Amino acid sequence: MAWRTLISAIMTLSVSFSTANVSAQSTLSADEAKQIAIDAYIFGYSLMSVEMTRKVMTNVAKPTSKHAPMGQFANLREYPTAKFRDVTAPNADTLYSNAFVDLAKEPWIVSWPDMGDRYYVWEFYDAWVPVIMSPGSRTTGQKAQAYAITGPGWSGKLPDGVKELKSPTDTVWILARTYSTGTPEDYKKVWALQDQYKLYPLSYWGKEYTPPAGKVDPKIDMKTAVRNQVNALDAQQYFGWMASLMKNNPPIAEDAPMVAKMKKIGLEPGKPFDLSKMDPAIADAIKQAPKSAWEQIVAYTKDSGKINNGWLINMKVGHYGTDYMARAWLAAFGIPANPPKDAVYPVGQTDADGDPLDSSKYNYVINFKSEQDLPPANGFWSLTMYDEGYFFIENPLNRYTLSERNNLKKNDDGSISLYLQKENPGPEKESNWLPAPDAKFIPMFRLYWPKENPPSVLDGSWWPPVIEKNGAR
Repeated sequence: MAWRTLISAIMTLSVSFSTANVSAQSTLSADEAKQIAIDAYIFGYSLMSVEMTRKVMTNVAKPTSKHAPMGQFANLREYPTAKFRDVTAPNADTLYSNAFVDLAKEPWIVSWPDMGDRYYVWEFYDAWVPVIMSPGSRTTGQKAQAYAITGPGWSGKLPDGVKELKSPTDTVWILARTYSTGTPEDYKKVWALQDQYKLYPLSYWGKEYTPPAGKVDPKIDMKTAVRNQVNALDAQQYFGWMASLMKNNPPIAEDAPMVAKMKKIGLEPGKPFDLSKMDPAIADAIKQAPKSAWEQIVAYTKDSGKINNGWLINMKVGHYGTDYMARAWLAAFGIPANPPKDAVYPVGQTDADGDPLDSSKYNYVINFKSEQDLPPANGFWSLTMYDEGYFFIENPLNRYTLSERNNLKKNDDGSISLYLQKENPGPEKESNWLPAPDAKFIPMFRLYWPKENPPSVLDGSWWPPVIEKNGAR
């Protein structure tokens, strides 16, 4: 009898919960449910992007230059090529050291050696992609450093000399960027530093640590770009996975209104999400949300920052608060990025005539009046060429960026011209040539550790010059 009573109680509770869920949904119209689902999709887009990136980048048995098991560094030994699709808007200025850690069981120690006079920056991202901390040349200097990355539920004593880096989520994405000129000789110097980047569980402090082999899931797609994989998820897959992820990577207190809103469509942290148990009209409305939400994320591009001289500069990077659209847009088109004081990314939108940039129709040029007018940065600057998907362009020089290390030639009047076009402009101009595709393209400046005194990109007193047409093709 006791067992029957218990089973009856469980069934009653289950029915009660199901009834409450249906009751909450029955007060919604289909349009209201769709809008909530759109908002929820945008809210969770960065969480989904980080997790999909983690799955792809850690799906190996041992570290390579681009992938590594959980808790191990993938040290990029050379700049990415046009075949690289793991993250959008990659750079060819710094060598990545990339790792993911899970803090659910215990903290992790991360350390690096004295960096000499080499520019570097480390970024620690939580599961929703905001930057937790960014030690490096600008903030903490060049000396050797060690940190303990601790999870939201951890408290305890750390070893002497180790600073705590508190994460609001159990998943943390670590990305170190170490500057390199790209020559074979300089690569070797960076490799020597990367080989001293250490990552291990706190319980191994003072002990030898041998990382275990990684687990490989053959079902994970290692070829399709992460963004495309996220965008291919239907509503059930997306929201079901999102609900599961929010259990160990919970929304912050400021997200309470959004959490309450999502509950109205049965989307709650750590609880099952099942469209098949919903009113068919509500379920059908929710199924339409991914397509509509993605269209809104793409459309947000023009509103993601301020446009001047045809260049878009977004200062809402790294720290987003409750601006979920800004966070989703960054996750879609620039994951992972530095906060403005570490790096600013002016993105070319149009030419001097206000026309879209299309190198199948025109050649283009950017003219700086003098060397003093080049991008003002304490670290370094570069100009990168991307296709419409924010990936590198195949070209005969394997050149994806222009910067001061290209030994840019000056014109007779002291000005400097950068050529953005499909064909090689000739030997006299080749050093200043950034190869473009036979299609629309996206140029992006990077100013690492931008100068704060005017002219400065941080206060808007410096902007890139307009992109001018330089003859039809």
